[in-house]
Amino acid sequence: MYSAVHLGFKFLQYWVFADNGAGHGVHSPFVYDFIRNVLLPSKGIENNVIEEKRKQLLKNKQSIWVKDLGAGSRLLSGSNRTIQSIAASSLKPPKFGALFTRIIQYYNYKEVLELGTCLGITSSYLATSHPEVRVETIEGAENIANYAASLFNELGLQNIRLHEGNFDDLLPDILAAKTAPYDFIYVDGNHRYEPTINYFKQLKQHIHEYSVIVFDDIHWSKEMEMAWEFIKADNCVSLTIDLFFVGLVFFRKEHLTPAHFSIRF
Repeated sequence: MYSAVHLGFKFLQYWVFADNGAGHGVHSPFVYDFIRNVLLPSKGIENNVIEEKRKQLLKNKQSIWVKDLGAGSRLLSGSNRTIQSIAASSLKPPKFGALFTRIIQYYNYKEVLELGTCLGITSSYLATSHPEVRVETIEGAENIANYAASLFNELGLQNIRLHEGNFDDLLPDILAAKTAPYDFIYVDGNHRYEPTINYFKQLKQHIHEYSVIVFDDIHWSKEMEMAWEFIKADNCVSLTIDLFFVGLVFFRKEHLTPAHFSIRF
């Protein structure tokens, strides 16, 4: 993991050199449409019910034992942590939940997979994004998964299937059992080079041309930046969008020449 100072410097570089967040000067029709109709409308549309649950988690001082998280996690495996500290360090900000919601709505996605449930806030955004959406999510730590399951019950979310266990063990079987390709995949788990690449290689066999795979924390460490460059160079990838804290990967054949964008968000 990069130090806070180094990460801050990299974010400053990103903000200075990234394309305008309003779409000005972007020559790709698809990316321009994405900015105008997905990225910009995502700002300010947070789910108030879910955000109230986030506030409760951020005040929860109950301590739980955390184990079996992938190396590279922000949480220490084999340690007692409060729900408050887990929420503060690991939950994605509201604007990303809103962005994922807007992506699923705009492209009419229904089949969703998430690697890294954490406490269930992002999962809940995914599950409430579309009336016909179906979400499968994997969490490596049993006690954290239990908290997520409780949250889903409190919110009345019946369209989430939660798997608890090691990604490496569960993912092959989940993918093998899937009959339809995934539309939207969010990878927020083992923040190391080799596991990230292995997940990508498996996942790209279970998508379609119009799917999107979102990778979390692509600039979090040197390993994650290396993994992001590997993914960008893959022959099946036609377009990527770097939003600094997440990277979006597209496979649309309309982009005959691979294109890579960095956009302020």
